[in-house]
Amino acid sequence: MKSISHTKFFEMPLSVADLFPLFSPEGEKLWVPGWDYQNVMGTTQLSEDYVFLTETHDHNTQKAIWLVKRYEPSVHFVQFYRIEPEEKVGVITVVCTELEAARAKVQVTYKYIALSPAAEKFISGFSEHVYEEFINEWETLLLKHFELIA
Repeated sequence: MKSISHTKFFEMPLSVADLFPLFSPEGEKLWVPGWDYQNVMGTTQLSEDYVFLTETHDHNTQKAIWLVKRYEPSVHFVQFYRIEPEEKVGVITVVCTELEAARAKVQVTYKYIALSPAAEKFISGFSEHVYEEFINEWETLLLKHFELIA
């Protein structure tokens, strides 16, 4: 299998204004344990074509180059390319939708394209169930960040 894509959403008892900024390199430092990145742009202001690097992160990544593909803060939309040279390319899309003043839906899509046999093996094991557990962890970590659960 050369590519796979999964989408999942969850609702949060928070405003979009509180949630959306957390889906950025700086924002993730606040709620994702161990998340850090190398800032190569000299600014923390996210924009299209913003580039940053990570050493380790989810889904068997060692080193990755991240590039903001689309950034539309007015509609709470961000999309990243995540390039793992000679392994795989990911396209990660996050959309936050306001449901009520203090309730939002977060929709997350991960698409992977394999560049190697090892990545093809990864993709074959990246099931809907594995993805659901991964995104469920996002929801839990965000609730903990906002102290809505212990």
